[in-house]
Amino acid sequence: MLKELDIENLAVIEKAAISFCDKLNVFSGETGAGKSILIGGINAVLGGRIGRDIVRTGESKAVVTALFDDIPAHVIEKLEENGYSYDGELLLQREITADGKGTARINGKIATASVLKEIASRLIDIHGQHDTAILMSTDNQRQILDTYGGLEDKLKEYKEVFREFSHISKEVKSLQLKIEDRENRIAELTEKVEDIESYDLKQGEEAEVSAQLEAARSFEEIQKALSSAYAGISGYDEGESAISLLQSASSELEKISDKVEGIGELSQRLSGILIDLEDIGSEVSKNINDEYSPENVSMLENRKSDLLLLKRRYRMEIDELTEALSNWKAELEQLKTGDDALEELNERRRELAEDVKKRAQEISELRKDAADRLVKAITEELVFLDMPNVRFVFDFQRDKITSAGMDKIEMLISVNKGEEPKPMNKIASGGELSRIMLAVKNVLASADDVPTMIFDEIDTGISGRAAHKVGVKLYEIARKRQVLCVTHLAQIAAMGDRHLLIEKQSDESRTYTNVHALEFEERKREIARIISGESDSEITLKSAEELLKRGK
Repeated sequence: MLKELDIENLAVIEKAAISFCDKLNVFSGETGAGKSILIGGINAVLGGRIGRDIVRTGESKAVVTALFDDIPAHVIEKLEENGYSYDGELLLQREITADGKGTARINGKIATASVLKEIASRLIDIHGQHDTAILMSTDNQRQILDTYGGLEDKLKEYKEVFREFSHISKEVKSLQLKIEDRENRIAELTEKVEDIESYDLKQGEEAEVSAQLEAARSFEEIQKALSSAYAGISGYDEGESAISLLQSASSELEKISDKVEGIGELSQRLSGILIDLEDIGSEVSKNINDEYSPENVSMLENRKSDLLLLKRRYRMEIDELTEALSNWKAELEQLKTGDDALEELNERRRELAEDVKKRAQEISELRKDAADRLVKAITEELVFLDMPNVRFVFDFQRDKITSAGMDKIEMLISVNKGEEPKPMNKIASGGELSRIMLAVKNVLASADDVPTMIFDEIDTGISGRAAHKVGVKLYEIARKRQVLCVTHLAQIAAMGDRHLLIEKQSDESRTYTNVHALEFEERKREIARIISGESDSEITLKSAEELLKRGK
């Protein structure tokens, strides 16, 4: 339950520390005293949406802290799932800065607002004065029935089957569309696949061909130079070469070496040059090979052209094209066997359709059974709440099957004798809606274990005996769980186990709102004020005292 609430710099509330009892806590105060701000503060610490204008003027931030104890086991489990420890008390905190930023903490550890909201929703159920609009939605009315009937697990299983059915149905439709245009698509894909496969593409081939071509072109230049040099030195055939010319010159000099002085020496020198030249020619020839022949270069250039052509034709890079080829082949195979695949899908779809229909029918029957019990329970509550002639029914209409089942459900009500039940928004007044919501909340309380319930002006539109009955009902609920109730009716305020006054005060420059618990005499004066607007009238004080004694 909610044990304490601390508020700092929240609108007109500068600082408030509020302790709660575990039964019925009532809040009262003048109009505009800050009751809505208090509820806003609780909403904030529960992870609700808030604006920066909630921060008290002139302050840098607002802080709301809520302390809980005796929390349900499933909440402890959820805390541990999210990495938060629990040692008997749970501290939730929300900090809002003046620039609109916020920070949430669970037991001092940073938390997201969504996690805070998920945890807090299992601790407190808030019903505001405008929440009766919930009753106007047929979807909400169906959810109320499902909650009371305990159908959550059944619906979860049903929705899983329905989702699979919907998925298979989309696959069937998609495959049917493909089959309708299958022949054209098969022809198109076949042409693409045969075209691309004829080139025998490989991943990374374009980069490899470019590298080889660049190397081949450089190699060709080198080999050409080496070949020309070798041809000049040694020659390839019988043609003239440096060696043959030098040999001829050396031979001629040798002929006249004995006739001209010094010619023999020159002939010997030429012989030495010939030896060096033959050695150079041998070394040059070792570096000549035909690894990259002109034919090889031409082949690489043609391959490069083919790759560029494919890139332009399909507007893809070569590596992308090889992946596309694989996908097109798979699609082509699927199209060629599409009839078999479609039949398999249709068979699965028929099986799921039967399962969905069977489950939807079962849920519908469970809903009707729950509706009979819920109508009886709510009617008993409403009769107690001074609506003795009420007739309350659930109208079931067969609807198309959706993720929510096959039922179109609407709450119908008649509050006067002789009138047929009609939709709630056409019949019920504000006061009647408040009592209906209270009745629904009380009945549903047996279907959940949220430890704290908050009612913000549940007494809207009611007075007199009905107000007393509402007070009694709130008191009864508070025997089972903690209740916080903001009220402007004396009959309800007098029922409280703890009465908290929200009071606004002003000085020369600022307005302040204080919240404090009232003792018996203070409660008398506050209830007297609620009754007549005056807290010192002897008559109203006696009436207030009587209400308090009756409440006890």
